[in-house]
Amino acid sequence: MKFKRSFLPRSAPAADNDPVDAVLIGGGIMSTTLATYLQELEPTWHVHLFERMDSVAMESTNGWNNAGTGHSGFAELNYTPELEDGSIDTKRAIGIAEQFEISRQFWAHQVGAGRLPSPSDFIHPTPHMSFVWGEANINYLRKRHAALIKNPLFYGMQYSEDPEQIRQWAPLMMEGRDPNQRIAATWMPLGTDVNFGEITCQLIHALERNDNFHLHLCHTVRRLRQNADKTWDVTVYDLKTRKTRSITTRFVFIGAGGASLKLLQLSGIPEAKNYAGFPVGGQFLAFDSPSIAERHEVKAYGKAAAGSPPMSVPHLDARKLDGKPAVMFGPFALKSSKFLKEGSRFDLLSSVNRHNLGSMLRVGSKNLNLVKYLAQQATLTDDDRHATLLQYFPQAKLEDWKLVTAGQRVQVIKRDPKNGAVLQFGTEVVMAQDLTIAALLGASPGASTAPAIMMALLAKAFPHKMADGWESRMKQIVPSYGRTLNDNTALTNEIRGQTSQVLQLPHLEVPADLQSQPATESAMPDIGDKTMQAM
Repeated sequence: MKFKRSFLPRSAPAADNDPVDAVLIGGGIMSTTLATYLQELEPTWHVHLFERMDSVAMESTNGWNNAGTGHSGFAELNYTPELEDGSIDTKRAIGIAEQFEISRQFWAHQVGAGRLPSPSDFIHPTPHMSFVWGEANINYLRKRHAALIKNPLFYGMQYSEDPEQIRQWAPLMMEGRDPNQRIAATWMPLGTDVNFGEITCQLIHALERNDNFHLHLCHTVRRLRQNADKTWDVTVYDLKTRKTRSITTRFVFIGAGGASLKLLQLSGIPEAKNYAGFPVGGQFLAFDSPSIAERHEVKAYGKAAAGSPPMSVPHLDARKLDGKPAVMFGPFALKSSKFLKEGSRFDLLSSVNRHNLGSMLRVGSKNLNLVKYLAQQATLTDDDRHATLLQYFPQAKLEDWKLVTAGQRVQVIKRDPKNGAVLQFGTEVVMAQDLTIAALLGASPGASTAPAIMMALLAKAFPHKMADGWESRMKQIVPSYGRTLNDNTALTNEIRGQTSQVLQLPHLEVPADLQSQPATESAMPDIGDKTMQAM
């Protein structure tokens, strides 16, 4: 693998420390979540976190670099594909909803422990809405709604084709719209807007209160080498002092966003040979005028155009950033060869090697729609973006918005023994066979489900520790640990009731006889009733 040589320091200094317990690479929400778990499970462990920027949460975790959606499957239509027989596949939406409930429990626990002092700093009640037009899309949304509301996690989702009802949910999306256009929408009052950057910064501040946690900013990892005793020497370069040093550790986690693939390749583990990455940048139109931002209070997701990839799903999002409301619309793809927003234009080229080149070429030939989409996006003008915006915000003016470049996403290309090379939309943990190093690859819904992903990583990487006491402690952090909410109405009510109260979110009590209720009754509870409370 000749490409590695350009990344290795000519002479990596030998580590002179006794092995620390864990080294985490990347200062985003993934590493921070894992560090928080480890500090609770093993407070005497020495954990070192290395971040190349001068602050944490500066790349994809930053509030301006992602959509801020608390992904629960409420509105994201790409999570519920229509099958050939016309039925709706709800498995992925339910799975993501389950994972987000774990996030709510994890964050609620941290609030109770004083690590996240104020929920209103990082999570806000924001209804989630799906919005479509055209007969085929309306029929699809109607079937999707009927399939989802049978599940406790989706109780409370309303459906309407009535323009006046939809106007109450999202007035900016209806004002100026052609009254003859047939539309439909679903509306879920339990949705959230989440500032993952704020969560990360607050958790880091709490972690630093323990002398066994060590944060190293302005440090970039140059080398990963495993020793005969299965420990790892991690060679880092201090961007301020321009000095190189090595640290020995028993476990390595690579949570560096788009840079994770190249670091995984540096490790030399056999599992790395099965992966490649395809970078896609993103841009949003941002509105911060109070006359606009204060009148749109939902996250409204549309349907991707036929033949477009899942990453192209348009959405008009209510946000709260820098202490004030904002609205963002997008995404628009940005052609880039960088793996990080502040990365190098040579990132993609330097990640290609003899092991993954064939996979990349095969994926490219099988995903011509994606190639065509990215080529088309590269030619967009402001007028083109505005024309797309008008489909969701008919009275928007060109001068109302500014173009914001979001974080980079690196889509996973995986060599699959059954299907050959495949392009994956989502996240994946890659772990060495000896369980001493792991990396997180991929993108959405990553940040929303970080606590669930890191919980699963811990169970896989430290099975003996889980059996020796971590599991009982984990149940205190995530009370539903080992159980499924969607199969248990009582448990759903119990867990959601607890997290809603702590996180100051609205709550809907799911009726015990949900399955036997008519669709109209279960879908449209009285929002003014006592069953829904702003906790």
